[in-house]
Amino acid sequence: VQLQASGGGLVQAGHSLRLSCTASIRAFSSYAMGWFRQAPGKEREFVAGISGSGGTEYYADSVKGRFTIARDNTKNTMYLQMNSLKPEDTAVYYCAADRAILPRTRESEYDYWGQGTQVTVSS
Repeated sequence: VQLQASGGGLVQAGHSLRLSCTASIRAFSSYAMGWFRQAPGKEREFVAGISGSGGTEYYADSVKGRFTIARDNTKNTMYLQMNSLKPEDTAVYYCAADRAILPRTRESEYDYWGQGTQVTVSS
């Protein structure tokens, strides 16, 4: 199983980015998926999660209303649309897959991880 995250980059505050995560997983739709991030000197934290069907989404309070998670099960791909970016959103963003029906928020509950993509937001 491999997860490949992409789409990171350097943007100014207030701008947008869209991250993608492509998974080489059989029965992709049977996995809940999540995005986590880790800023320098901080622990990795939950950002957003989505159920296998795409019908349930969870967000961290810090990104609610600005970020949107989505998935396309026909392409084995998950997305994170990030709008109104802030300097405090600067981090390495990781995607993860979880053999669960509903998305969970603790990283220990996820089975597979991607390599991470850097997002840097300048003020």
